[in-house]
Amino acid sequence: MTMLRALWAYRGFILGSAKREFQLKYRNSMLGAAWTVINPLAMILVYTVIFGKIMKARLAGVEGTYAYSIHLCAGLLTWGLFAEITGRAQNMFIENANLLKKLSFPRITLPVIVVMNALVNFAIIFGLFLLFLLLTGSFPGWSFLAFFPLLLIEIIFATGLGITLGVLNVFFRDVGQFFGVAIQFWFWLTPIVYTSNTLSERLQSYLVFNPMTALTNAYQTIFVFNQWPHWQSLWFITTLGIMLLSVGFRLFRVHAGEMVDEL
Repeated sequence: MTMLRALWAYRGFILGSAKREFQLKYRNSMLGAAWTVINPLAMILVYTVIFGKIMKARLAGVEGTYAYSIHLCAGLLTWGLFAEITGRAQNMFIENANLLKKLSFPRITLPVIVVMNALVNFAIIFGLFLLFLLLTGSFPGWSFLAFFPLLLIEIIFATGLGITLGVLNVFFRDVGQFFGVAIQFWFWLTPIVYTSNTLSERLQSYLVFNPMTALTNAYQTIFVFNQWPHWQSLWFITTLGIMLLSVGFRLFRVHAGEMVDEL
């Protein structure tokens, strides 16, 4: 409750910081915030044209010109949000070292700002993806409602991992470097550009230990197959996310004072 009261008391600081970061990102750009629309729109068009039209990519058991494009975009959007939250969170204390040393404010506001910025970027890209689904007649039915609990699960997992890495990275800078390499392998070990059933049974059994596999498959089940996800497959990432969030906050509370000295 103390943490929630602190976040509410500093809501102006959180919103102002999130707005300032978004503006600084495009401050010296001629097109400014328009790039937040241009980049994802280009991504959707490229994947649709190349995989849907030129390469004639298909998903087993799914009819439709855009099925593979939707499969790919759903996976990339899922991964993009996860990668942005964890990537930004692992460096948030280091990047704000001067702020932490000079000002007195609840440090817990930093991960909240990271998540807010990531969600703004995701909302823009996801909005374009939904527009694409509507224009192509591929928008899912009531199963779309499952998107919101999936998003919550992803935020919990990414935030928990990000805070844990962020605290450790202050004391052991190799943590950030290692994760930067590991996440590249992690991407290709997640069924985004391919489907799980294209792998051998032995490799499929290993994918179970990748928490992002179940989450990515759940998103793709909604948008490609217009079905409700298999909720029982999400127990691992949900449990792991809650554990990481607890560990991350614990590390943060215990080492908050030491982090300022270390920075």
